Amino acid sequence: MTDPMIVSGTANDIDSLRQRLIAGSLQVQQQIIPQLAELGNEGLEVLMEFLLKRRESPATWIDGKAYQVLYNSDAPNAREFLQTNFPEGIVPLKSDAGINYKPLQQLLAAQDFQAADRMTIEKMCEVAGPTAVKRKWLYFTEVDNFPVTDLHTINNLWLVHSEGKFGFSVQREIWLSLGKNWDNFWPKIAWKDGNNWTRYPNSFIWDLSAPKGHLPLSNQLRGVRVIASLFAHPAWTNKV
Repeated sequence: MTDPMIVSGTANDIDSLRQRLIAGSLQVQQQIIPQLAELGNEGLEVLMEFLLKRRESPATWIDGKAYQVLYNSDAPNAREFLQTNFPEGIVPLKSDAGINYKPLQQLLAAQDFQAADRMTIEKMCEVAGPTAVKRKWLYFTEVDNFPVTDLHTINNLWLVHSEGKFGFSVQREIWLSLGKNWDNFWPKIAWKDGNNWTRYPNSFIWDLSAPKGHLPLSNQLRGVRVIASLFAHPAWTNKV
């Protein structure tokens, strides 16, 4: 339901939206961002101002939504702003393995979750090394040795660009909340329905209507050991 206080057209409206974007709850901010997107350059300017004020803090999914509006805009001032202030994207692309995560950020910013899912496993294979790149999937032992920094970067990219719905940490929290019960976990994130595994790719949901934790697939078709290693990784207790 759209906030009845949100209307468009006058300078007062823009100023009201600006203040509510800065001071409002997550729900209010979530409503206001698409409203600003419909107001042309004036709305985009508010989103730019919003991101600049928050750039020294770790990006949240609200920052991700504001960034996505600018990223997917054809407006020259939006493109210039992002190139100047966020040339790699809203999420810092740190890697201890020398991996370029910019293509993954671009796919997620464009909300192309299916391509981003494929890119995620490709990048994880790059981290694991040439043998994994050649085979195109991971052994659980390779996940055990994954750099904390890289796992944080991949996870943050998914979190920030999915309204906080997707990411390994989201999946892990769900798994923990279910007492680490895999049989309950698979249907909870819609990877299984009864006795039937969700068929790749057409039966998966590649947008934000998916259940929380539905993506990324994290090598889902190769059994439990890879995702179990992900959930046991020290990244979730070690900050970078």
